[in-house]
Formats: sequence, structure tokens, C-alpha cells
Amino acid sequence: MVTCEMSDDEAKLLLNVLERYHSHLEVEIVRTNRREFRDALKDREKQLKTLIEKVKPLIK
Repeated sequence: MVTCEMSDDEAKLLLNVLERYHSHLEVEIVRTNRREFRDALKDREKQLKTLIEKVKPLIK
């Protein structure tokens, strides 16, 4: 297991970056024609959603 300490401001920034990337990833998934690549992007999106849900409770 990996742990990381950060300030509240850093956690907010991290969440903001993750959510912005998620928005861009959703658009990329819709625009991608190659099924193989789209499936890989969907897997990444699933991991990203999990990470976002882990960071959200850290925000005070």
C-alpha cells in the first residue's frame, strides 16, 4: 500500500485535476472509433473514478 500526506489545498487541487481529466477522458472515449483503444480508455476511466472516490473524503 502506498500512502501520501498532503495539505487540504493540495487534496483539493488533486481532486480538481482528476475531475478535469475525467471530463476530457469522457469526450475522448466518445470520439474514439477504434474499439480496442476505446476499451482501454474505459478501463482507465474506471480506475480514475475509483481514485476520485478515494480522494473526495479527504477534502474538508
